[in-house]
Amino acid sequence: MERQGYSMSDNEFDVMDQLYFVTSYNELKEVSGLEDKLIEAILWGFIKNDWVKCLKDPEVEVEVDEVAFEKNYTNYYYLASKAGLLAHNLS
Repeated sequence: MERQGYSMSDNEFDVMDQLYFVTSYNELKEVSGLEDKLIEAILWGFIKNDWVKCLKDPEVEVEVDEVAFEKNYTNYYYLASKAGLLAHNLS
């Protein structure tokens, strides 16, 4: 859900920019050049806001809690949701 008056940071904007198509964590890390912990924090924030979908493989969405996410975030794929795309375009 879009947070009214929220503007994405440059790093958040750059990460979201890569998620218009299903993207593996490794691809995201390579393209963004960001540290693992920063990517993890950004992705978790997006997931909590329903801006990004988490997938266990390129075609199967999975719901994750924070513990499962922290443990496995490097094994997932990610895709921006409609709300995430709108937030990205309004930032």
